[in-house]
Amino acid sequence: MYCLIGDGELQEGSVWEALLFAAHHKLSNLHVILDNNKKQSSGLVKEILNLEPIKNKISSFNFDLKSCDGHNIKEIIFKIESFKENNKPKFLIANTTKGKGIKFLENKTDCHYDVLEKNVIEKFKKDLI
Repeated sequence: MYCLIGDGELQEGSVWEALLFAAHHKLSNLHVILDNNKKQSSGLVKEILNLEPIKNKISSFNFDLKSCDGHNIKEIIFKIESFKENNKPKFLIANTTKGKGIKFLENKTDCHYDVLEKNVIEKFKKDLI
């Protein structure tokens, strides 16, 4: 079972309760993948509610923990496949850049929620080619 979450989402108590539940019940088939881009719709995660040191917090819940370049699909697959078979849930921190690959959106907070106009979408398509 796979669950993809965002770093801003980790500020919610229900997420921490779910992580505690998974660890307590040794849900070894659970793979949580964190999109760790350090931004959320209203600003930087660290300025709104700092989660660091995230590795220490997740490890303290008794998860198997790894991190990777979240833009490298081969590395993501390798890290997931390299988790040990044990009675622990798994947690992968996928370090990413918001809007990566689209020059006019990359690393901009507002790309989280903006609606793109048709001419902007055409520019986006050109950037991808």
